[in-house]
Amino acid sequence: MDKYRILVKGIVKYEDHYLILKKWYDDRIADPYQWDFVDGSLEFMEEPDKAVLRHIYEQTGIPVMIDKLLYTWTFLTGDVFNIGISYLCIASLDNVVISEELNDYLWITKEEFPEYLNKKVLDDIERVDLEDLI
Repeated sequence: MDKYRILVKGIVKYEDHYLILKKWYDDRIADPYQWDFVDGSLEFMEEPDKAVLRHIYEQTGIPVMIDKLLYTWTFLTGDVFNIGISYLCIASLDNVVISEELNDYLWITKEEFPEYLNKKVLDDIERVDLEDLI
């Protein structure tokens, strides 16, 4: 039986800043909390566009509009093949109310990405023309 999981990532932009969230990843690593963009899994029969809007709202309380699809990514977890779809989403406000599962949030500029984001996320973003983030 094939095992797939579809994920979405929302790179939320407000003016010239991008929203990152600090979330728990793994107790077995030196820093179990890491910064990333909003992400989550699709529910059964859910459309990816609706899933990214839902995850952003559930995790931050911010309603957004999808601007464009940015990139896709894949990785293997055990015997599950994960497929990810990343969107640039535009927020009309920057008043964030993070969900209980998150630790913190920041609005950062593109120039600050290397200071906060892990290498895997940075590698994914390098595949995108940074003009697409404007």
